[in-house]
Amino acid sequence: MDIDADRFYSPSLSYRKHMKYQLFRFAKGGKQATGMLVNDKHFDLNGLSVAMAMPTLANQSIDALLEDWSGSHLLLKELAKTVAGDSARASGSQLEAQVMHFKAPLGRPGVIYAAGANYRDHVEAMGRAFNMKLVLDPKAEGVDPWHFIKAGRGTLSGHGESVAFPPHTQKLDWEAELAVVIGKTASKVSVGDALSYVAGYSCANDLSARDNLTRAQVDQSSPFRFDWIGHKCFTGACPVGPYLTPAEFVTSPESLGIKLWVNDVLKQDSNTSNHLYGVAEQISYLSHRLDLYPGDILLTGTPAGVGMETGTFIAPGDVLKVWVEGLGELKTQII
Repeated sequence: MDIDADRFYSPSLSYRKHMKYQLFRFAKGGKQATGMLVNDKHFDLNGLSVAMAMPTLANQSIDALLEDWSGSHLLLKELAKTVAGDSARASGSQLEAQVMHFKAPLGRPGVIYAAGANYRDHVEAMGRAFNMKLVLDPKAEGVDPWHFIKAGRGTLSGHGESVAFPPHTQKLDWEAELAVVIGKTASKVSVGDALSYVAGYSCANDLSARDNLTRAQVDQSSPFRFDWIGHKCFTGACPVGPYLTPAEFVTSPESLGIKLWVNDVLKQDSNTSNHLYGVAEQISYLSHRLDLYPGDILLTGTPAGVGMETGTFIAPGDVLKVWVEGLGELKTQII
């Protein structure tokens, strides 16, 4: 989607402090629509675009907005300021969050890259639990970041949605993660420039079938013993949401609190400052292997407190909640 941002942008308003907004996707009349959160109020973006005379934003999915994120973001900031200053005109587009059916922010994501063993506290905890000698400072030893891929559209689920317990596992685990959404094509970018390629951030849960990682009937010496699809890819295995928070409103992705609860019992409580490789380092590394595109998602690792550390796993009926500071809270029920 190409947006003529200059048509709607007023230089006289450029000095004003930008109003924070967040985007979300929700079900509406059997279809999916885009919403905007401003001042803790949820709005239908299409309705706002009509009411506020910004037709370029009408009927746009978040996926489409990402194709020209710099232009989209400029318009969305102006719209958010207008909404905050004219609540009467915006009121006709307000939604009731309590009855709204959220979907994952992206409907047709690109590739979902996921970092493994990227929190210092997680690596320490796994080393203690399994008596393993794990590298606590991989950069100092010249070890590159490590990633795997989760299937895109098939694994996504949204805030408040239920995920069916996969029949092929008895050891379903949780992993609270900071999700990063790419906003422009990144090819061989430097660490210093990498964050400028980020559209925004969200909460995620990298659900994992631990007992599917290895295939017991395959010899231990075989490279085909490992099954990362069985371990990480099944329907609903990647809850993301509720919101996409533009990067401009996140001071640093390396200083965010991150928590996860199972049935209201706190299991993970950490901070992204425990990243072994920061978001910028991961983006730079991946972009030197292949180009990253708008709509690609990067899961940046999980902190200590996963069920595998204690042999405690998810059961049908469990409710999981992931919170990332400033981004919202993601709820998933396993059925």
